[in-house]
Amino acid sequence: MDRLHELEVFVAVAGAGSFAKAGTRLRLSPPAVTRAISALEDRLGARVFNRTTRSLTITDVGQRFLDSARRVLVDLDAAEKEAVGETAMPQGHLTITASVTFGRSALAPLVCGFLSQHPRVTASVVLLDRVVNLVEEGIDLAVRIGPLPDSSLIAKRVGAVRRILVASPDYLARRGTPVSPADLKLHSVIAFTGLMPNREWRFASDRSPNSVALNPTLEINDATAAIAAAEMGHGITIALSYMVHEKIREGKLVMVLDDFTPSPRPVHLVYPQTRLVAPKVRAFVDYAAPRLKLALEQLAMTAA
Repeated sequence: MDRLHELEVFVAVAGAGSFAKAGTRLRLSPPAVTRAISALEDRLGARVFNRTTRSLTITDVGQRFLDSARRVLVDLDAAEKEAVGETAMPQGHLTITASVTFGRSALAPLVCGFLSQHPRVTASVVLLDRVVNLVEEGIDLAVRIGPLPDSSLIAKRVGAVRRILVASPDYLARRGTPVSPADLKLHSVIAFTGLMPNREWRFASDRSPNSVALNPTLEINDATAAIAAAEMGHGITIALSYMVHEKIREGKLVMVLDDFTPSPRPVHLVYPQTRLVAPKVRAFVDYAAPRLKLALEQLAMTAA
């Protein structure tokens, strides 16, 4: 049992890059994490981490041992799932991740509804504006928007979202409404860097080029802040449709250059591929997929 515990702590620390973060994830105190790693190193006769007060790096020995440790834990998890059967009641802790804005608007309420139907499941919702490695960071399931480069994940498409340009009615009344992408050069542009890399807006067109280079008045790395700036009349910004559907419906923002919006970006529920899928994961996918699909369809109608 101690050896298994040591492996779990080792894999968690390697994934989190921090003793403290691993302890939080495993609900262990920092001294307990330190003891487990020290015991593992004593048994192996080698250090698995180089650690100082400011940094933590995995050693060559630790890196070689990491893959084997992960395989042991995955095999044990699969054996337990096989023992209880694929149709066992969903139970245990479920960790789900999504982008910050999508998680606030769509995922968090969905998880609450799921938990009300499955009292033996608890959940953590991790909202991050970056793509996480599900296996390394101990995540059961993610909502991904955009192409899926990682083919090792099981993916279920639940809909799509559009990348749209919006501005306040007040701004458009003062500065006029652009009728072509080239007109954006004459306007104040608020660049949300997550959707406008290299200060460039890509649009749908039968003609080349299909992008326009811009000189933004303001660059922001947070979608909510960029949208707020546009709502206050400071310029035109880019957003995904679910981020602004309420403000469009309320008349606080107006879509701009709708005929040039690029192809929608797919939305998937993804989870690691294992021989048996945990009942808690399968139950959440079955619960969430149709509800997300309906919500995204309604958002598309709002932003049409």
